[in-house]
Amino acid sequence: MTGSYVAAIDQGTTSSRCIVFDRNGAVVAVDQREHRQIFPRPGWVEHDAAEIWAKVRAVVSGALAAAGLRADELSALGITNQRETTVLWDRATGKPVHNAIVWQDTRTAGLCHELGGTDGQDRFREATGLPLASYFSGPKVAWLLEHVPGLRRRAVNGEIAFGTVDSWLVWNLTGGADGGVHVTDVTNASRTLLMNLGTLQWDPSALEAMGIPEAVLPEIRSSAEVYGTATGPLAGVPVASALGDQQAAVFGQTCYGVGEAKNTYGTGSFLLLNTGDRPVPSKNGLLTTVGYRLGGDAPVYCLEGSIAVTGALVQWFRDQLGLIRSADEIEPLAASVADNGGAYVVPAFSGLYAPYWRSDARGVITGLTRYVTKAHLARAVLEATGWQTREVVDAMFQDSGVRITSLRADGGMTANGLLMQHQADVLGVPVIRPVVAETTALGAAYAAGLAVGVWRDLDELRGQWRRDVEWTPRMPEDEREREYGRWRRAVERSFGWAE
Repeated sequence: MTGSYVAAIDQGTTSSRCIVFDRNGAVVAVDQREHRQIFPRPGWVEHDAAEIWAKVRAVVSGALAAAGLRADELSALGITNQRETTVLWDRATGKPVHNAIVWQDTRTAGLCHELGGTDGQDRFREATGLPLASYFSGPKVAWLLEHVPGLRRRAVNGEIAFGTVDSWLVWNLTGGADGGVHVTDVTNASRTLLMNLGTLQWDPSALEAMGIPEAVLPEIRSSAEVYGTATGPLAGVPVASALGDQQAAVFGQTCYGVGEAKNTYGTGSFLLLNTGDRPVPSKNGLLTTVGYRLGGDAPVYCLEGSIAVTGALVQWFRDQLGLIRSADEIEPLAASVADNGGAYVVPAFSGLYAPYWRSDARGVITGLTRYVTKAHLARAVLEATGWQTREVVDAMFQDSGVRITSLRADGGMTANGLLMQHQADVLGVPVIRPVVAETTALGAAYAAGLAVGVWRDLDELRGQWRRDVEWTPRMPEDEREREYGRWRRAVERSFGWAE
């Protein structure tokens, strides 16, 4: 072990970051850069994977420079990434064959409907834990193979590689076209609609149904092991973890016990509940997913409620409507009124995810009167995140019988105290933000550090968790349930807008 520092690459939907942590889990340095959001058609969302790789290289160099560290002073490098976003690239040249199709993209909704046949969304649920939806990677791969000329033939011949963003980064970090390692971890693989939750291997029936040749697939590995050694500026550093961003947040929040839950408030929001060593099937619109797997240990499973649009709604309020100039202006604007004035905003821009999985839904604003001002709308925008989270928590209780007693919160939106108080109010439980809010990157660092011996075990990591702020419920129960009923009526108005 060459040092006591661990770096984490956090490759997200809108930006890439590199964060260097010390042995106490404290942030030493951060560098961050945004990348373009590409919208070729309504409902289509793409990224340039080559641009993402360039930004990742830049933030790694920037973070090391800010920390005053050389690469050989890093013990390990971990990766956490936007999930489901799909990259296909040429193994010989290392160049993407098409823009990456982002998890938010809805172009495969029709294909998913066709694949469902008489079984509908549940066709692959027993094997994969997931509904058949445009959210996941498998249908995106199938779409690319069908629509990029000549790609299917090249894929069958083994000339093309598929990966979620973790695979793309590990491959490039470990040499790319010159010997790069083609792997993914169980958490990312469990988001493809292609991995069997029981075997933790690619599911032959799903591959056959979607027409995806095995030759394009990465090897499925655990979340914490040395996949390979970095080349280039990070030469010699072990690349030792990969976790999908939401599972990384579970790990960074030290939710290692059955019944512990976290919610990450970012572009979307993702609430995960640890269910231990058994996958819990959902009958209420949730996802059954792998939480993490450490080396050869048994996997840990989670129930997940995925909400497509939360922080992105604030961006829409700022950029598309122009009602604020910066995201942090929304809190004082919303706080200038006592309530939402009767208005509700349902941000079904790309359909609704958990617990509805309605690709036909589109965004609506309901309850408008002449009384409503932009301040009321600002409050309704924030409250939409709280209400969507409440729906997920209710579904989790129905599936698991576990009633959460508190919620650990992380992500950029936790800086908004008004939102966090509303969240505590509508859940009726305390909401807790840790001292280290960068729990996604921290989880990747923890997993990489465990793989190389920086930290001994989960108990040592749990001992490093510290609370920063706790919001406790203030809303009377009758008001909570009355407002929740109005929210549910608003959601119903969003159904059936898209064919």
